[in-house]
Parts: sequence; structure tokens; C-alpha cells
Amino acid sequence: MIRKIADRVYNVGAIDWERTLFDEIVSLPQGTSYNAYLVQGTEKTALIDTVEPEKYEQLITNLEELKVENIDYIISNHAEQDHSGSIPMLLKRYPNAKVITNAKCKGFEKDLLHLDDDVFITIKEGDTLELGDKTLRFIMTPWVHWPETMTTFLEEDKIAFTCDFFGSHAATTHPFAEQYDRIYHEAKRYYSEIMMPFRQIIGRNIKKIEALKPKIIAPSHGPAYSEPKFIIDAYKDWISETTKNEVLLLYVSMHGSTKMMVDALVDSLGKRGIDVKVRDLITANLGEIAMDMVDVTTIIIATPTMLAGPHPSAVYGAYIANALKPKVKYVGIMGSYGWGGRTVDILKSNLGALKVELLEPLLIKGMPKEEDYAKIDEFAGKIEEKHRGAGVLR
Repeated sequence: MIRKIADRVYNVGAIDWERTLFDEIVSLPQGTSYNAYLVQGTEKTALIDTVEPEKYEQLITNLEELKVENIDYIISNHAEQDHSGSIPMLLKRYPNAKVITNAKCKGFEKDLLHLDDDVFITIKEGDTLELGDKTLRFIMTPWVHWPETMTTFLEEDKIAFTCDFFGSHAATTHPFAEQYDRIYHEAKRYYSEIMMPFRQIIGRNIKKIEALKPKIIAPSHGPAYSEPKFIIDAYKDWISETTKNEVLLLYVSMHGSTKMMVDALVDSLGKRGIDVKVRDLITANLGEIAMDMVDVTTIIIATPTMLAGPHPSAVYGAYIANALKPKVKYVGIMGSYGWGGRTVDILKSNLGALKVELLEPLLIKGMPKEEDYAKIDEFAGKIEEKHRGAGVLR
């Protein structure tokens, strides 16, 4: 399906309604798309990014429908194969085409796609490419989410082709985001899963995009934005240091004791005016957990002791938090044990990348007793103090 973006600018990429998993870890409840943008100047034609190789035929069908007989340039904003994977096949179909990218991306694509040096034209920050009446300018936007990612800007139409930056995993026939509530949710999921670890760098890249004063932001996944302020403001909020009066409680319970502690803590925090998001690590969706981490002030990991340490799923929860590096301010550990173990030490060792304050752990022996419930209420009181101190609870 072809989606028109502007005069002689088309999204000729592929919609993937059936894909349910990305990178073998990220769930796709709304499917996804691989956006490739055709820009037709009066003298030259450029294709900005390509599609997953298995969707190559969709791309070719769209190009044939537009009667595209020649492509002069294939602009590669990012080397990952969902954007670059069809380049070798396109070069066979359009043998005179040149791949336009930066030096770092060129190196990656030589490794990933086995492309030869002579197919590349290497550009750098601020370089331009003339297509006749349309001009492409290249802006380096690294670490969104790979180190070589760049943005291509169509100057006359003021369209920023940002690749993964500002993307969303959403299969849709709409050329532009129309259901902002749905797209906000999917864009936040996308940000949380792959962009959040690079918050500080993303802030600098947002300024680069804003300086272009784009009329349209056209990412490589999901719909484009005819109102760029919507997605730019969302990103500014997500990367800011501001958190909400929320606790994310990640838990595992084998025989019920830890779940009893979790329920008591949720009740006590709720009475203190603190919102709680509870996720069972055995059944929870990673995307939902990642989104939950974007805004919360506190994360609590609750686990039983298993083989002298935390349950493996609790370790996984700690690992995910450590890898995504959310702006959370406090982390707590709680749970139950039968005879002892190293639960706290092991979980702490998996949280080392987080610049947070670790709360005093709360571990009880066996099923919680009356005095243990008093300790849980006291634990909730400490969280309340921290939230008041952070200015998120008044």
C-alpha cells in the first residue's frame, strides 16, 4: 500500500500486520511497519531506508505501482536489518544506485550486508544531496538507538525522516498519526524498550530536530506526524527528570507468602495517596513493564528465596531495570525466605547501573505474621517519606 506524504514523497514501505515479536523479545500487539520513503526530484530519485528482507516484494510492488524505473540513491539512516536488509536486493534491481550514508553506518553495513566499498557515497553532518527541485540534508542523530543513526531532512517540504527516532510499532494504513491516544501508547512503549537508556543523548538530538522546524516527522516504524509538536513534547516529558507519584511493584510468588506481602504493601501505599502499578513477573508483558518504568519514582522488587537467592524472574526484572536505566529515584527489595540466602546481594549486583537510592530491604521468614504486617506498613511509610522529599507527593 502506498501512502502519500507530500508532493512526490511517498511511503512505499511495508505494513506487517502479523508480526508479534521484535528482536525476539519485544511484543508487538499492534503489529508494525517498515517505512521506506520515495522522494522524486525533477532530476534524481531517492529511496530513504528500505524494509525487512521478507517484505521486499511489498516494497517492489509499491515501486512498480508508481512506475519507478530508476532509483539513483538509497539513503540509509540506520544499519539495522529491518531498515537496511533489502539494500542488496535493491542494488541488483537498480544497479546504478548508490548507497548514501555516514562512515560508521557504512562500516556496519559492510559487516551486516557484505556490501562493497564502491556502492557507497559517504556523507557527514550537514552535507546535502540535490535531486533537482528537492534537496536532502543529513543530520547525525546518534544513539537513537544505535551509534550511527542519522536523520535525512527534505528541505523544501520540511520533512524530517528520523528512522527509529520518534517511531512506534503500529501497523496502520493511515499515513499520519490520527488516533493520538493509541499512537501515544505505542510510541511510549517503543521509547521505553529501546530509547530510554540513552535519555541524555536523545535530549541533544531532539534539539537538532527542533532546529529544523519540521512540518512533518516521518519515522521508520508507525505513522508519520503532521503535528511534530505532539511527539516532540511527549519525548521531552519522557526524557525529563520529572517522575510521578507512582510505585512499580514487580513480584514473583511461589507459595503465596510474597504475594501476601505485596497485597499488604499495595493497600498501605494506596492509603497514603501513592499510586501503585503491580506486575507479576511470570505473566507480565515486557513492553508494559518497560512503559511503567518511564515515569515512576520508586521500583520495588518482591521475591521469594529460591535456591538461596532470588527467584530467576526477579533477577530478570532487576536486569531489565538496570538495562533500561529509567529515571526512577528509589529501588526497594522485599520478600520472604525459609532458612536464609543471598537474595538482597544478588539483586543489588544486578542493579549497579541505576543511579538510585536503595531502600532498606524488607525480608521476612515464612508467611507474614502480625508483626511482619507492621513492618510492611512501616516500609510503606518510608516510601511515603521519600516521595514527599522528592516533591511528587504533597
